[in-house]
Amino acid sequence: MKNAILLASGGLDSTTVAYSLEAQGVEVVPVFFDYGQHCVETEWSRVNEVLPAAMRRPERFDISDIFRGSPSRLIREADLWKDDVHDDDLYVPYRTMLFFAAAAARAQTIGVFDVYTGFINSNHAKEIDCTADFMNGLGNLIDNIGAVRFTSPFRFSSKAEVVREALRLGVPVGRTYSCQAASDFPCGACPNCVDRLDALQDARLTYTDTKVG
Repeated sequence: MKNAILLASGGLDSTTVAYSLEAQGVEVVPVFFDYGQHCVETEWSRVNEVLPAAMRRPERFDISDIFRGSPSRLIREADLWKDDVHDDDLYVPYRTMLFFAAAAARAQTIGVFDVYTGFINSNHAKEIDCTADFMNGLGNLIDNIGAVRFTSPFRFSSKAEVVREALRLGVPVGRTYSCQAASDFPCGACPNCVDRLDALQDARLTYTDTKVG
């Protein structure tokens, strides 16, 4: 049986990858990173709730000291009644590169050589380390320094395509969580929430059209 590490956050994308891997019979080791995000306990609760029931529980790693003092609104929660939050305020420098390096280290430590992520090609202004080009370049770098292979199945996908795959696989979409601005409830206005709402609407219309046709 194939083994793989999955970077799991409790969000829609990584949870959909989890269900896809389970359907393929892959033995998954979910890994969750506490990088100091203000919503860490909400994400941790959701990742334990939304992963497939038969999948092993996620391992949690604390790397929050690295981003101590960061002004990012992913680290310092904004007061949504008072603060004007822009896309640029949500950037956490080199976060994805750190995730990849830590996951590769964990993978080789436990004898696993495949790491899966739910990253998609981001439209967010400052998330340069979530673009398809970045993922491809990082994968090439890893190829030259170790045996770990990274796979991001949705790196060329739209959020709507991920939603349609999630619905097909039976992912509990409504219980996933990926808000960037609020720690307890989806704000509905941050880039992640807007992408998610637009994708859900698009997927619903597509599904309805298919059923009617």
